[in-house]
Amino acid sequence: MAARRLDKSISGLTGSVKVPGDKSISHRSVMFGAIAKGTTSVTNFLLGDDCLSTIACFRKLGVSIEQKGNQLQIVGNSFDGLKEPADVLDVGNSGTTIRLLLGVLAGRPFHATLIGDESIGRRPMTRVAKPLAMMGADIDGRCGGEFTPLSIRGGNLTGIDYHLPVASAQVKSSILLAGLQAEGITTVVEPSKTRDHTERMIRQFGGEVEESGLTVRIKGGQSLTASKVEVPGDISSAAFFLAAAAITPNSELLLKDVGLNPTRTGMIDVLKEMGADITVMPHDTEGYEPSGDIIIKTSNLKGVEIKGDILPRLIDEIPIIALVATQAEGTTVIKDAHELKVKETNRIDTVVGELAKLGASIEATDDGMIIHGKSHLKGGIVSSHGDHRIGMMLAVAALICKDEVFLERDEAISVSYPGFFKDLYSVMK
Repeated sequence: MAARRLDKSISGLTGSVKVPGDKSISHRSVMFGAIAKGTTSVTNFLLGDDCLSTIACFRKLGVSIEQKGNQLQIVGNSFDGLKEPADVLDVGNSGTTIRLLLGVLAGRPFHATLIGDESIGRRPMTRVAKPLAMMGADIDGRCGGEFTPLSIRGGNLTGIDYHLPVASAQVKSSILLAGLQAEGITTVVEPSKTRDHTERMIRQFGGEVEESGLTVRIKGGQSLTASKVEVPGDISSAAFFLAAAAITPNSELLLKDVGLNPTRTGMIDVLKEMGADITVMPHDTEGYEPSGDIIIKTSNLKGVEIKGDILPRLIDEIPIIALVATQAEGTTVIKDAHELKVKETNRIDTVVGELAKLGASIEATDDGMIIHGKSHLKGGIVSSHGDHRIGMMLAVAALICKDEVFLERDEAISVSYPGFFKDLYSVMK
Protein backbone atom coordinates (compact mmCIF):
# COMPACT_ATOMS: atom_id res chain seq x y z
CA MET A 1 0.00 0.00 0.00
CA ALA A 2 1.33 3.42 -0.98
CA ALA A 3 2.34 5.86 1.72
CA ARG A 4 -0.02 8.78 2.38
CA ARG A 5 1.40 12.20 1.54
CA LEU A 6 0.51 14.45 4.46
CA ASP A 7 -0.57 17.98 3.60
CA LYS A 8 1.58 20.62 5.31
CA SER A 9 0.75 23.76 3.30
CA ILE A 10 -1.26 25.45 6.06
CA SER A 11 -1.18 28.77 7.89
CA GLY A 12 -2.90 27.47 11.04
CA LEU A 13 -5.85 25.52 12.37
CA THR A 14 -9.22 27.10 13.02
CA GLY A 15 -12.82 26.02 13.57
CA SER A 16 -14.45 23.25 15.56
CA VAL A 17 -14.30 19.46 15.68
CA LYS A 18 -16.69 16.95 17.18
CA VAL A 19 -14.57 13.86 17.70
CA PRO A 20 -16.21 10.40 17.48
CA GLY A 21 -17.60 8.53 20.46
CA ASP A 22 -15.38 7.29 23.25
CA LYS A 23 -13.84 3.92 22.39
CA SER A 24 -13.77 2.55 25.94
CA ILE A 25 -17.40 3.48 26.60
CA SER A 26 -18.54 2.18 23.20
CA HIS A 27 -17.02 -1.24 23.89
CA ARG A 28 -18.66 -1.42 27.28
CA SER A 29 -22.06 -0.27 26.01
CA VAL A 30 -22.27 -3.37 23.81
CA MET A 31 -21.10 -5.69 26.56
CA PHE A 32 -23.44 -4.36 29.21
CA GLY A 33 -26.33 -4.20 26.77
CA ALA A 34 -25.70 -7.87 26.01
CA ILE A 35 -25.65 -9.03 29.64
CA ALA A 36 -28.55 -6.83 30.83
CA LYS A 37 -32.23 -7.71 30.60
CA GLY A 38 -34.14 -5.76 27.95
CA THR A 39 -33.30 -3.46 25.04
CA THR A 40 -30.42 -1.03 25.43
CA SER A 41 -30.09 1.96 23.09
CA VAL A 42 -26.70 3.50 22.34
CA THR A 43 -26.09 6.84 20.61
CA ASN A 44 -22.82 8.22 19.23
CA PHE A 45 -21.28 4.74 19.15
CA LEU A 46 -17.74 4.70 17.76
CA LEU A 47 -17.71 3.01 14.36
CA GLY A 48 -14.00 2.17 14.57
CA ASP A 49 -12.69 -1.28 13.73
CA ASP A 50 -12.07 -2.19 17.38
CA CYS A 51 -15.63 -1.50 18.51
CA LEU A 52 -17.08 -3.23 15.45
CA SER A 53 -15.09 -6.32 16.52
CA THR A 54 -16.92 -6.23 19.86
CA ILE A 55 -20.29 -6.14 18.07
CA ALA A 56 -19.26 -9.08 15.87
CA CYS A 57 -18.18 -11.18 18.85
CA PHE A 58 -21.41 -10.64 20.78
CA ARG A 59 -23.50 -11.41 17.72
CA LYS A 60 -21.69 -14.75 17.57
CA LEU A 61 -22.71 -15.24 21.21
CA GLY A 62 -26.36 -14.98 20.16
CA VAL A 63 -27.05 -11.33 21.00
CA SER A 64 -29.31 -9.32 18.68
CA ILE A 65 -27.61 -6.02 17.83
CA GLU A 66 -29.22 -3.65 15.33
CA GLN A 67 -27.01 -0.89 13.95
CA LYS A 68 -28.15 2.26 12.14
CA GLY A 69 -25.26 4.62 11.62
CA ASN A 70 -23.74 5.30 15.03
CA GLN A 71 -26.86 4.18 16.91
CA LEU A 72 -27.38 0.70 18.32
CA GLN A 73 -30.27 -1.33 19.71
CA ILE A 74 -29.03 -4.26 21.78
CA VAL A 75 -31.49 -6.92 22.97
CA GLY A 76 -30.04 -8.57 26.06
CA ASN A 77 -31.30 -11.51 28.05
CA SER A 78 -28.82 -11.42 30.97
CA PHE A 79 -25.69 -13.57 31.19
CA ASP A 80 -27.82 -16.68 30.74
CA GLY A 81 -28.89 -15.47 27.31
CA LEU A 82 -25.38 -15.84 25.91
CA LYS A 83 -24.93 -18.94 23.74
CA GLU A 84 -21.91 -21.06 22.92
CA PRO A 85 -20.43 -19.68 19.68
CA ALA A 86 -20.29 -21.96 16.64
CA ASP A 87 -17.16 -20.19 15.40
CA VAL A 88 -14.05 -18.60 16.86
CA LEU A 89 -14.43 -15.10 18.31
CA ASP A 90 -12.11 -12.78 16.36
CA VAL A 91 -11.30 -9.58 18.29
CA GLY A 92 -9.22 -8.07 15.48
CA ASN A 93 -6.81 -5.51 16.92
CA SER A 94 -8.79 -4.87 20.10
CA GLY A 95 -7.15 -5.54 23.45
CA THR A 96 -10.21 -4.18 25.25
CA THR A 97 -12.48 -6.65 23.47
CA ILE A 98 -10.45 -9.73 24.26
CA ARG A 99 -9.66 -8.92 27.88
CA LEU A 100 -13.16 -7.81 28.90
CA LEU A 101 -14.77 -10.59 26.88
CA LEU A 102 -12.73 -13.14 28.83
CA GLY A 103 -14.33 -11.78 32.00
CA VAL A 104 -17.81 -12.24 30.53
CA LEU A 105 -17.04 -15.75 29.29
CA ALA A 106 -15.38 -16.78 32.56
CA GLY A 107 -18.81 -17.34 34.10
CA ARG A 108 -20.45 -19.03 31.13
CA PRO A 109 -20.71 -22.86 31.14
CA PHE A 110 -19.58 -23.37 27.57
CA HIS A 111 -16.46 -23.36 25.41
CA ALA A 112 -15.17 -20.50 23.29
CA THR A 113 -11.96 -19.78 21.36
CA LEU A 114 -10.63 -16.24 20.96
CA ILE A 115 -8.21 -15.02 18.32
CA GLY A 116 -7.00 -11.66 17.05
CA ASP A 117 -4.60 -10.08 14.59
CA GLU A 118 -0.82 -10.27 14.67
CA SER A 119 -0.60 -7.43 17.20
CA ILE A 120 -3.02 -9.12 19.59
CA GLY A 121 -0.96 -12.29 19.26
CA ARG A 122 1.96 -10.45 20.91
CA ARG A 123 0.02 -8.86 23.77
CA PRO A 124 0.14 -10.48 27.25
CA MET A 125 -3.04 -12.24 28.41
CA THR A 126 -1.80 -13.98 31.56
CA ARG A 127 -2.54 -10.79 33.50
CA VAL A 128 -6.23 -11.52 32.82
CA ALA A 129 -6.15 -15.31 32.60
CA LYS A 130 -4.49 -15.74 36.01
CA PRO A 131 -7.13 -14.03 38.20
CA LEU A 132 -9.97 -15.55 36.14
CA ALA A 133 -8.44 -18.99 36.64
CA MET A 134 -8.22 -18.28 40.38
CA MET A 135 -11.99 -17.66 40.26
CA GLY A 136 -12.59 -21.02 38.57
CA ALA A 137 -12.44 -20.47 34.80
CA ASP A 138 -10.51 -22.92 32.63
CA ILE A 139 -8.29 -20.91 30.24
CA ASP A 140 -5.48 -22.11 28.00
CA GLY A 141 -3.46 -20.79 25.09
CA ARG A 142 0.02 -20.46 23.66
CA CYS A 143 2.82 -20.28 26.24
CA GLY A 144 0.56 -21.38 29.09
CA GLY A 145 -2.21 -18.95 28.26
CA GLU A 146 0.03 -15.94 27.69
CA PHE A 147 -0.85 -15.49 24.03
CA THR A 148 -3.70 -16.10 21.58
CA PRO A 149 -5.35 -18.24 20.40
CA LEU A 150 -7.03 -18.68 23.78
CA SER A 151 -9.65 -21.23 24.75
CA ILE A 152 -11.97 -20.75 27.70
CA ARG A 153 -14.61 -22.83 29.44
CA GLY A 154 -16.29 -20.95 32.25
CA GLY A 155 -18.83 -21.45 35.01
CA ASN A 156 -19.01 -21.94 38.80
CA LEU A 157 -16.93 -18.93 39.73
CA THR A 158 -16.00 -17.91 43.27
CA GLY A 159 -15.15 -14.36 44.28
CA ILE A 160 -11.53 -13.50 45.06
CA ASP A 161 -9.47 -10.72 46.61
CA TYR A 162 -6.98 -9.65 43.98
CA HIS A 163 -4.21 -7.04 44.01
CA LEU A 164 -3.41 -5.93 40.48
CA PRO A 165 0.36 -6.17 39.84
CA VAL A 166 0.05 -3.38 37.23
CA ALA A 167 -2.49 -0.60 36.91
CA SER A 168 -4.83 -1.82 34.16
CA ALA A 169 -8.47 -0.84 33.63
CA GLN A 170 -8.85 -3.76 31.23
CA VAL A 171 -7.79 -6.32 33.83
CA LYS A 172 -9.86 -4.65 36.55
CA SER A 173 -12.91 -4.61 34.28
CA SER A 174 -12.47 -8.25 33.29
CA ILE A 175 -12.39 -9.33 36.93
CA LEU A 176 -15.45 -7.21 37.77
CA LEU A 177 -17.43 -8.73 34.86
CA ALA A 178 -16.50 -12.16 36.15
CA GLY A 179 -17.31 -11.06 39.68
CA LEU A 180 -20.88 -10.24 38.66
CA GLN A 181 -21.27 -13.97 37.93
CA ALA A 182 -19.32 -15.32 40.92
CA GLU A 183 -20.40 -16.68 44.29
CA GLY A 184 -19.67 -14.12 47.01
CA ILE A 185 -17.69 -10.88 46.90
CA THR A 186 -14.93 -10.04 44.44
CA THR A 187 -12.41 -7.39 45.48
CA VAL A 188 -9.87 -5.68 43.22
CA VAL A 189 -7.12 -3.47 44.61
CA GLU A 190 -5.27 -1.21 42.14
CA PRO A 191 -1.71 0.13 42.54
CA SER A 192 -3.03 3.45 41.18
CA LYS A 193 -6.41 4.66 39.96
CA THR A 194 -7.36 3.63 36.42
CA ARG A 195 -10.31 4.66 34.22
CA ASP A 196 -13.61 3.80 35.90
CA HIS A 197 -15.98 3.42 32.93
CA THR A 198 -16.89 -0.14 33.98
CA GLU A 199 -17.81 0.90 37.52
CA ARG A 200 -19.94 3.76 36.20
CA MET A 201 -21.70 1.51 33.71
CA ILE A 202 -22.47 -1.14 36.32
CA ARG A 203 -24.37 1.54 38.23
CA GLN A 204 -26.01 2.87 35.08
CA PHE A 205 -27.41 -0.61 34.38
CA GLY A 206 -28.79 -0.93 37.90
CA GLY A 207 -25.95 -2.82 39.56
CA GLU A 208 -24.07 -2.04 42.74
CA VAL A 209 -20.33 -1.63 43.06
CA GLU A 210 -18.41 -0.26 46.02
CA GLU A 211 -15.34 1.95 45.60
CA SER A 212 -13.04 3.03 48.40
CA GLY A 213 -9.73 4.59 47.46
CA LEU A 214 -7.95 2.07 45.26
CA THR A 215 -10.28 -0.80 46.21
CA VAL A 216 -13.32 -1.91 44.20
CA ARG A 217 -15.79 -4.54 45.47
CA ILE A 218 -18.67 -6.21 43.68
CA LYS A 219 -21.21 -8.79 44.80
CA GLY A 220 -21.99 -11.72 42.56
CA GLY A 221 -25.43 -12.73 41.34
CA GLN A 222 -26.64 -9.24 40.48
CA SER A 223 -29.12 -8.70 37.66
CA LEU A 224 -28.65 -5.77 35.28
CA THR A 225 -31.41 -3.86 33.49
CA ALA A 226 -31.23 -2.32 30.02
CA SER A 227 -30.36 1.38 29.82
CA LYS A 228 -29.80 4.25 27.41
CA VAL A 229 -26.15 5.06 26.78
CA GLU A 230 -25.10 8.40 25.29
CA VAL A 231 -21.44 8.06 24.40
CA PRO A 232 -19.43 11.30 24.80
CA GLY A 233 -16.60 12.23 22.45
CA ASP A 234 -13.35 10.36 23.03
CA ILE A 235 -10.80 12.51 24.85
CA SER A 236 -8.04 10.24 23.54
CA SER A 237 -9.08 11.23 20.00
CA ALA A 238 -9.52 14.89 20.97
CA ALA A 239 -5.94 14.81 22.31
CA PHE A 240 -4.54 14.90 18.77
CA PHE A 241 -6.41 18.10 17.96
CA LEU A 242 -5.49 19.64 21.32
CA ALA A 243 -1.86 18.95 20.52
CA ALA A 244 -2.16 20.12 16.92
CA ALA A 245 -3.59 23.51 17.91
CA ALA A 246 -1.10 23.97 20.75
CA ILE A 247 1.98 23.50 18.54
CA THR A 248 0.79 24.86 15.16
CA PRO A 249 1.20 28.64 14.78
CA ASN A 250 -1.92 30.80 14.36
CA SER A 251 -4.33 28.16 15.65
CA GLU A 252 -7.48 28.08 17.75
CA LEU A 253 -9.81 25.07 17.90
CA LEU A 254 -13.05 24.23 19.68
CA LEU A 255 -13.49 20.56 20.60
CA LYS A 256 -17.18 19.81 21.19
CA ASP A 257 -18.83 17.30 23.52
CA VAL A 258 -15.64 15.66 24.79
CA GLY A 259 -15.72 13.16 27.65
CA LEU A 260 -14.26 14.66 30.83
CA ASN A 261 -14.13 11.62 33.09
CA PRO A 262 -11.48 12.59 35.68
CA THR A 263 -9.75 9.23 35.26
CA ARG A 264 -9.07 10.19 31.62
CA THR A 265 -8.13 13.89 31.73
CA GLY A 266 -4.42 13.57 32.42
CA MET A 267 -3.66 15.03 28.98
CA ILE A 268 -5.43 18.26 29.91
CA ASP A 269 -3.53 18.46 33.21
CA VAL A 270 -0.19 17.99 31.43
CA LEU A 271 -0.99 20.61 28.79
CA LYS A 272 -1.89 23.09 31.52
CA GLU A 273 1.36 22.33 33.36
CA MET A 274 3.28 22.90 30.12
CA GLY A 275 1.64 26.33 29.83
CA ALA A 276 -0.97 25.64 27.15
CA ASP A 277 -3.68 28.21 26.47
CA ILE A 278 -6.59 25.85 27.13
CA THR A 279 -10.11 26.43 28.46
CA VAL A 280 -12.41 23.62 29.61
CA MET A 281 -16.15 24.25 29.77
CA PRO A 282 -17.97 21.34 31.47
CA HIS A 283 -21.57 20.63 30.49
CA ASP A 284 -24.14 20.96 33.24
CA THR A 285 -25.48 17.40 32.97
CA GLU A 286 -26.26 14.63 35.42
CA GLY A 287 -25.17 11.74 33.20
CA TYR A 288 -22.96 8.90 34.32
CA GLU A 289 -20.08 10.25 32.22
CA PRO A 290 -19.18 13.98 32.43
CA SER A 291 -18.51 15.89 29.21
CA GLY A 292 -17.85 19.41 27.97
CA ASP A 293 -16.25 21.64 25.34
CA ILE A 294 -12.56 22.57 25.14
CA ILE A 295 -10.91 25.59 23.49
CA ILE A 296 -7.18 25.34 22.72
CA LYS A 297 -4.91 27.99 21.15
CA THR A 298 -1.33 28.12 19.93
CA SER A 299 0.81 28.13 23.06
CA ASN A 300 4.30 28.80 24.35
CA LEU A 301 5.13 25.54 26.09
CA LYS A 302 7.76 24.38 28.56
CA GLY A 303 9.12 20.94 29.38
CA VAL A 304 7.75 18.98 32.36
CA GLU A 305 8.26 15.71 34.20
CA ILE A 306 5.48 13.14 33.83
CA LYS A 307 5.50 10.21 36.24
CA GLY A 308 3.63 8.30 38.92
CA ASP A 309 -0.12 8.17 39.46
CA ILE A 310 -0.98 10.38 36.48
CA LEU A 311 0.27 7.75 33.99
CA PRO A 312 -2.91 5.61 33.96
CA ARG A 313 -4.89 8.80 33.24
CA LEU A 314 -2.94 9.53 30.04
CA ILE A 315 -1.22 6.30 28.99
CA ASP A 316 -2.89 6.36 25.55
CA GLU A 317 -1.88 9.98 25.04
CA ILE A 318 1.87 9.51 25.61
CA PRO A 319 2.69 9.38 21.86
CA ILE A 320 1.07 12.74 21.17
CA ILE A 321 2.44 14.24 24.40
CA ALA A 322 5.93 13.24 23.20
CA LEU A 323 5.35 15.22 20.00
CA VAL A 324 4.13 18.24 21.98
CA ALA A 325 7.28 18.00 24.11
CA THR A 326 9.47 18.38 21.00
CA GLN A 327 7.99 21.89 20.65
CA ALA A 328 8.38 22.87 24.32
CA GLU A 329 11.30 24.83 25.71
CA GLY A 330 13.51 22.66 27.87
CA THR A 331 13.42 18.94 28.59
CA THR A 332 10.42 16.70 29.16
CA VAL A 333 10.94 13.43 31.03
CA ILE A 334 8.37 10.61 30.97
CA LYS A 335 8.80 7.91 33.63
CA ASP A 336 6.86 4.90 34.98
CA ALA A 337 5.36 4.17 31.55
CA HIS A 338 6.25 0.45 31.33
CA GLU A 339 2.76 -0.30 29.96
CA LEU A 340 3.70 1.41 26.70
CA LYS A 341 5.76 -1.67 25.86
CA VAL A 342 2.68 -3.93 25.62
CA LYS A 343 0.32 -1.75 23.59
CA GLU A 344 -0.37 -2.23 19.86
CA THR A 345 3.38 -1.72 19.46
CA ASN A 346 6.18 -1.13 21.92
CA ARG A 347 5.22 2.54 21.99
CA ILE A 348 8.41 3.65 23.72
CA ASP A 349 10.61 2.37 20.92
CA THR A 350 8.14 3.26 18.16
CA VAL A 351 7.54 6.85 19.28
CA VAL A 352 11.25 7.49 19.77
CA GLY A 353 12.19 5.90 16.46
CA GLU A 354 9.60 7.68 14.33
CA LEU A 355 10.04 11.13 15.88
CA ALA A 356 13.82 10.79 15.57
CA LYS A 357 13.34 10.24 11.82
CA LEU A 358 11.72 13.68 11.69
CA GLY A 359 14.60 15.31 13.55
CA ALA A 360 13.40 15.25 17.15
CA SER A 361 15.95 15.10 19.96
CA ILE A 362 14.46 12.16 21.84
CA GLU A 363 15.79 9.08 23.59
CA ALA A 364 14.23 5.96 25.04
CA THR A 365 14.61 4.85 28.64
CA ASP A 366 13.56 1.59 30.25
CA ASP A 367 10.27 3.06 31.48
CA GLY A 368 9.68 6.05 29.22
CA MET A 369 11.55 8.65 27.24
CA ILE A 370 13.43 11.95 27.41
CA ILE A 371 12.55 14.70 24.92
CA HIS A 372 14.70 17.77 24.41
CA GLY A 373 13.02 20.85 22.95
CA LYS A 374 12.63 22.89 21.03
CA SER A 375 13.17 20.83 17.85
CA HIS A 376 12.75 22.01 14.28
CA LEU A 377 11.23 18.98 12.61
CA LYS A 378 12.07 18.13 9.02
CA GLY A 379 10.20 15.63 6.82
CA GLY A 380 10.63 12.08 5.67
CA ILE A 381 9.01 8.68 5.40
CA VAL A 382 7.45 7.42 8.65
CA SER A 383 5.21 4.51 9.63
CA SER A 384 2.37 3.86 12.04
CA HIS A 385 3.69 0.30 12.51
CA GLY A 386 0.02 -0.69 12.53
CA ASP A 387 -0.64 1.42 15.64
CA HIS A 388 -3.52 3.92 15.29
CA ARG A 389 -2.20 6.37 17.87
CA ILE A 390 1.27 6.43 16.32
CA GLY A 391 -0.33 7.11 12.93
CA MET A 392 -2.35 10.08 14.19
CA MET A 393 0.62 11.47 16.10
CA LEU A 394 2.73 11.45 12.94
CA ALA A 395 -0.06 13.12 10.94
CA VAL A 396 -0.08 15.95 13.49
CA ALA A 397 3.72 16.14 13.37
CA ALA A 398 3.53 16.74 9.62
CA LEU A 399 1.71 20.03 10.27
CA ILE A 400 4.90 21.59 11.66
CA CYS A 401 7.53 19.80 9.57
CA LYS A 402 9.68 21.85 7.20
CA ASP A 403 9.50 19.25 4.43
CA GLU A 404 6.93 16.74 3.23
CA VAL A 405 6.00 13.72 5.33
CA PHE A 406 4.85 10.40 3.91
CA LEU A 407 2.98 8.10 6.28
CA GLU A 408 3.07 4.35 5.70
CA ARG A 409 0.29 2.08 7.03
CA ASP A 410 -2.11 4.95 7.61
CA GLU A 411 -5.04 2.48 7.49
CA ALA A 412 -4.36 1.63 11.15
CA ILE A 413 -5.98 4.93 12.15
CA SER A 414 -9.44 3.49 11.35
CA VAL A 415 -9.16 1.36 14.49
CA SER A 416 -10.30 4.31 16.61
CA TYR A 417 -10.92 7.28 14.28
CA PRO A 418 -12.10 6.42 10.74
CA GLY A 419 -12.79 10.08 9.88
CA PHE A 420 -9.55 11.49 11.30
CA PHE A 421 -8.09 12.91 8.10
CA LYS A 422 -11.42 14.42 7.04
CA ASP A 423 -11.73 16.20 10.39
CA LEU A 424 -8.10 17.32 10.32
CA TYR A 425 -8.32 18.77 6.82
CA SER A 426 -11.57 20.54 7.71
CA VAL A 427 -9.80 22.84 10.21
CA MET A 428 -6.72 23.62 8.14
CA LYS A 429 -6.44 27.15 6.79
